[in-house]
Amino acid sequence: MRYGIYFTPSAHDPLLRVAANWLGRNAFNGMVVRTPVIGSVSPEEVSVLTEEPRRYGFHATLKAPFRLHEDYEEHHLLSCMMHFASGYQAVELPPLKVAQIGPFFALVPSEPCAELQQLANDVVVHFERFRAPLNAQELAKRKPEKMDAIHRANLDQWGYPYVFGQFRFHMTLTGAVPEEKQAHVRNVLEEFFAPVLNEPVKINNLALFTEAEAGAAFEVHSLHPFTGKPVPAKNVASELDEPESKSEKQLTSVGG
Repeated sequence: MRYGIYFTPSAHDPLLRVAANWLGRNAFNGMVVRTPVIGSVSPEEVSVLTEEPRRYGFHATLKAPFRLHEDYEEHHLLSCMMHFASGYQAVELPPLKVAQIGPFFALVPSEPCAELQQLANDVVVHFERFRAPLNAQELAKRKPEKMDAIHRANLDQWGYPYVFGQFRFHMTLTGAVPEEKQAHVRNVLEEFFAPVLNEPVKINNLALFTEAEAGAAFEVHSLHPFTGKPVPAKNVASELDEPESKSEKQLTSVGG
C-alpha cells in the first residue's frame, strides 16, 4: 500500500468531472469513463495520451506517494491530516491554464501564488515522519543518476526531487507527447477544458489517495477540508531554492 497526499476538487466539481471525462477514469469511485468524442482526435488517441495519468487520477501532488513508516498505522496518518487541515483555510489560485512541462501537458496556475507554495512546503515537512525510506527499487525508478545535485538532495532527504524551490503545482493531463503532435494536443486540451478554466480554483482540502498494490490505480481514500486559519510561514527550504526554469526542464514524470 502506498499513500499520496494530493489536492483534487470534490467529486461534484465541474473541473473534476471534465478532467475525469478526459482521463477516462474517476478516482473517487474507480469507474471507467467513456473516452470523449473530439472531432480532431479519435477516442483511441485520447486513450493513449491519457494512459499514464489515468492510473493516478486527476490530482496535484503535494506529497508524493510513499509507503507508511513502520512506526505508524493508517489511522495515525488520517488523524494527522485532519488536524493539519483544521489549521488551514482555502487557498484561492488564479485561473488554471494548459501548459507544457517537458513532454507532457498539465493544468497550472496562470500566475504565481505564494500561499500555494507555502502550503506545499508545509505538507512535505509535516508528513515526512509517516514516509518509509525509499527502497532500492523505488530509488532506481527515479533515475537519480540523471539528477543534478539539488534534485538528488531532495530525493535523498524527502523522497521526491520536486519539493520546495523545485515544486510546481500541476494537474497532469497527458503522458509524454511526441514533439510533432504537441501543438495539436495543446489546442485540443485548451478547447476541451475552456468551459471550466475561467474561474479561480480553491484548494480547500487535502486528499488522501491510495495505491493498493504496485501498479494498481490510485483511488481517493478521503478528503480533509481546510477549516481554520493559515499556518504561519516557515522558511524550511531556503537553501534548496533554485530558479523555476531549471526545475521545469527536469519535471518529466507525470505521476508524482
